[in-house]
Amino acid sequence: MSAVEVTRIEPLREAPVVTLRPPGSKSITNRALLCASLAEGSSTLRGALFAQDTRAMMDAVSALGARLRADQETRTVEVLGSGRRRSAQPLRIDARQSGTTSRFILPAAALGTARVTVDGAPQLRARPFAPLIEALEQLGVRVEFLAEPGCLPVAVCGPARGGEVRLAGHISSQFLSGLLMAAPLMDRGLRVELASPLVSVPYVTMTLAVMEAFGVAADGLAVEPSSYVPTELEIEPDASAAAYFFAAAAISGGRITVEGLGADSLQGDVAFVDVLERMGARVERQADAITVCGTGTLHGVEVDMADISDTAQTLAAVAVFADTPTRVDGIGFIRGKESDRIGALATELARAGIDVATDEDGFTVTPGTVRPTRFRTYDDHRMAMSLALLGLRAPGIEIEDPACVAKTYPDFFADLASLHES
Repeated sequence: MSAVEVTRIEPLREAPVVTLRPPGSKSITNRALLCASLAEGSSTLRGALFAQDTRAMMDAVSALGARLRADQETRTVEVLGSGRRRSAQPLRIDARQSGTTSRFILPAAALGTARVTVDGAPQLRARPFAPLIEALEQLGVRVEFLAEPGCLPVAVCGPARGGEVRLAGHISSQFLSGLLMAAPLMDRGLRVELASPLVSVPYVTMTLAVMEAFGVAADGLAVEPSSYVPTELEIEPDASAAAYFFAAAAISGGRITVEGLGADSLQGDVAFVDVLERMGARVERQADAITVCGTGTLHGVEVDMADISDTAQTLAAVAVFADTPTRVDGIGFIRGKESDRIGALATELARAGIDVATDEDGFTVTPGTVRPTRFRTYDDHRMAMSLALLGLRAPGIEIEDPACVAKTYPDFFADLASLHES
């Protein structure tokens, strides 16, 4: 049995004053890759993220017929889209651990008549897919489960004819985003009726904005038959990644500026800084940058994070250093992400001496003194990055399996270490 890789986080000796630019948005990159692949002609994506999740999408759209030329050094991807052309040969797509890739590519794969099998890593096979599969069946797609019903691997065979569909919205907004992006190429377009309240609404807003950048305008959750137009798109830094550094400023009393991410960002996770502001940090918002300044005082808050759930663990790390408890609601669905992000968070913080009370919809963090701890990460990139923040203030913090951050932010620990160099 091989030894577990571990990285130690060194506490900051002084408050950092840093300006940085995290890698491109995973959410925008994967949406843009899919829309570009469905266009007829050549698109250029600048500032794209190169990480495991986006490489999974690059391979997926290539399998469906797009031709890609990617340059990691310049963070540029040129995509020659295949439009409506589809191979008649059976295909198999490996989405690895990428929820966005698997849930976006299934509707796109169902546009053609070929049998397309979508599979992924064991972690992804454990995540729910039933609402998306049920919606595709309503649209005339033949579906074959190859293991457990409602889970990957699954084979689909279209074409998806379009029309009206009912979709559950309370599990993941990715189901809706995937359907909407495939909708212009359905003969009857698409009109979606939500059967339950939608979580992560800003991500659907982002989907519609990326579609519009490629020439397709939706009317609410209705999309008429049309065609994507090739385009050049500049992808902004990832707001979820930026949140770790905004949090670092808040807990260290430092001043950290993220360039390329402004108050008018497409990404809902920029609202994380609003929560930090409520806790006592000072926030400066500009058209092309956001700065968070720690003030030395943090107060607990009560906050619904249903729309910014990818930053919930990050907030928990900040809450440890507040002067009163912090309550987070609206995030019960994150138990079905890469890990049970509520249960895993509570378990790991408890090992560090921090009390976290959990329930069906969220958690409450009671501030305390952090003990030296080697944190398990559950093969979840967000567990690793959020728990690492504790080590900026508390000695003796180690992170197991740090390489799991390659899913979305391969250089995270190098960028975190750069805070010591300010």
